[in-house]
Amino acid sequence: MQQRKLGSQGLTVSALGLGCMGMAQVYGESDDAESIATIHRALELGVNFFDTAEVYGPYTNEQLLGRALKGKRQQAVIATKFGFDLTSRDRLGAVNSRPENVFKVANESLQRLGTDYIDLFYQHRVDPSVPIEETVGAMAELVKQGKVRYLGLSEAGVANIRRAHAVHPISALQSEYSLWERNLEPEIIPLIRELGIGLVPYSPLGRGFLTGTAPRLDSTLEGDFRRRDPRFQGENYDRNLHLVEEVKAVAKKKGATAAQIALAWVLQKGDDIVPIPGTKRRKYLEENVAAVGVTLTPEEMRQLDSIGREQVSGPRYGEELMKLVDR
Repeated sequence: MQQRKLGSQGLTVSALGLGCMGMAQVYGESDDAESIATIHRALELGVNFFDTAEVYGPYTNEQLLGRALKGKRQQAVIATKFGFDLTSRDRLGAVNSRPENVFKVANESLQRLGTDYIDLFYQHRVDPSVPIEETVGAMAELVKQGKVRYLGLSEAGVANIRRAHAVHPISALQSEYSLWERNLEPEIIPLIRELGIGLVPYSPLGRGFLTGTAPRLDSTLEGDFRRRDPRFQGENYDRNLHLVEEVKAVAKKKGATAAQIALAWVLQKGDDIVPIPGTKRRKYLEENVAAVGVTLTPEEMRQLDSIGREQVSGPRYGEELMKLVDR
């Protein structure tokens, strides 16, 4: 698989990565054996960029990835994240980016991953109670110590990206970006290109909605994260279906799947963009990887652009989770 550069500090990864979050019971029951087989198949297909985080599980996702990459560490680029306060009762509502926590999480993540260095270490969410200069200063110290190679931010806004990058070069910004989530386009994408920061879109398939196979919210498993997603609820779900139908129409014309078209659109938005679609199944991984070989014409890109700029029904997160997005 072709390689892409993230940032200007030397980080090079496969054009498509693998998001591992869903292997930790975020989208229903986990299946460790199939998840590990999926990671191994990714390596066989040339995918070397794996994304995890302390909070996924929590902890168990990093442990799973570590087991899967045992004896294969040199083939992989590992990205993980810190920043949620896991001592809080509301693990997805409280953040902690104090320097002492940055060091603590890094050391614990290294143990869980079974490695002595993290390739890309992200701040998972901006902590408004800690100046980002202090947080990035601690992250930079980890680079000096050789425990981390490159630094990243996730869902950071314009001001904090600039401030962070002034302390230590940021190689990648991870944020939600897809055909139906375009909040980065007006200000953030131009900024990171100005600064030489790569973009790592998560949920490039709209949490499965853009594949045309996403179930209605009331039919998903109790443990499915999408039960909290407003776009999967009631009338929002019905109103958003027309987006999928238009993606399917392009897919039919190209002899591809809707998922492949949605990924191809993201991939063609720039060589500095590396989407990380998540899956815990080999068959979906193989389908996603095939998107790298799909080329959309300028006319098809314009058609898909117009689809994505139509009114999407519902915010991408509920009110509590949106508070953690630095916009």
